[in-house]
Amino acid sequence: MKWIITDLNNMPLILCGIFYSILCIFSIVTGIIYISGKRELNPLELSENFVQKLNHSGKLKKFTIQMGFVTFLVGILQGFTAFSIFKGHSKFLYYFALGFTIFSISSVLVKLKGKINSFPIIKLVFYVLVLVILLLKSSRLLFHI
Repeated sequence: MKWIITDLNNMPLILCGIFYSILCIFSIVTGIIYISGKRELNPLELSENFVQKLNHSGKLKKFTIQMGFVTFLVGILQGFTAFSIFKGHSKFLYYFALGFTIFSISSVLVKLKGKINSFPIIKLVFYVLVLVILLLKSSRLLFHI
């Protein structure tokens, strides 16, 4: 079974895999930073109601550590998504990459909740591009195994 990355005709999929690889590294490093307590969550990443609930610094620190574990886990899933795209030629891997991309779009939309923040918007644009590429490539991945 050959890897998608070995065929330059699959450049859109290769770029999707690279995108998820970069996110994987970013999320794992960010998760470790949060878990270690070296940085608190940025209030811009949270809704105003949530910031008010976590107003006490002890609560914010505890929540930051919890979110560090979540961010680390998401990084692992992003890495598996990159692997799924690079490996290709498997319905399970394709559906995993497609499902995680849809989950990621939903997650960013929930985080935005009316806030205008450039990083989540950029991520959202890239996730939508990945989704479109995966959908366009679906017939090749699903029927030429």
